[in-house]
Amino acid sequence: MADLFALPAVSGLAYAENFLSAEEEHALIKGIEGVSLAPFRFQGWTGKRLTASFGWQYDFDKATFAPTTPIPEFLLPVRERAAAFAGLDPETLVQALLIRYDPGAGIGWHRDRPVFEHVVGLSLGAEAVLRLRHRKPGGGFVRAAQALAPRSVYHLTGEVRHEWEHSIAPMEVTRWSVTFRSLSERGKTMQG
Repeated sequence: MADLFALPAVSGLAYAENFLSAEEEHALIKGIEGVSLAPFRFQGWTGKRLTASFGWQYDFDKATFAPTTPIPEFLLPVRERAAAFAGLDPETLVQALLIRYDPGAGIGWHRDRPVFEHVVGLSLGAEAVLRLRHRKPGGGFVRAAQALAPRSVYHLTGEVRHEWEHSIAPMEVTRWSVTFRSLSERGKTMQG
C-alpha cells in the first residue's frame, strides 16, 4: 500500500504544528465544553459528532444559510491568530464551527458549502488525519493526506478548497476542533 504521507502537498493547503500552547488548547477545549453542542444534522440524519455554529449557520436539513449567535469572546483572540496564519483580516472570518468528535465520530467526504471561501481549522486534543481526494477525469481518485497534530492549524484555499474533497476518519478517542470560515462572493450576496 502506498504511503499517503509521501505524496506531495496539495496546492492551497497550509499547515503548522504547535500553533497553540498546551494551556491555550486546554482553555479552548474548556470553552467548547461550555457551549451547548448538539448532534450534527444532515437531511434528517443525525451524526455522531456534536457541533455549534456562530456568526453564520448553514442548516443542512432546510438548505438555508443565515446569521446566528455572534462568535463567542473566548474565540476572538485565536480567530485573530488564525487569520494572521492565513493572511486574512480577522473580521473576514465571520463563521466559527465548534465540533466535539466522541469515539466513533468522524466526517465523511465533502467540500465546504459554496457560501464559504477560506477555511481555517484548529485541531485539539488528539491527532487526526485530514484525508483528501480529487476525482480523476477517467474515474477513480487521486488521494493525499495531512496528519493534524493536537494544537495545529491548517488553511484550505484555492485548489484544495474548491477541487478536492476532505474527510476525517472516525476517531477512537475524543477530539475537538474549531473551524473559522470567510464568506465567498456567493455568501456575501446572501447576507443582505
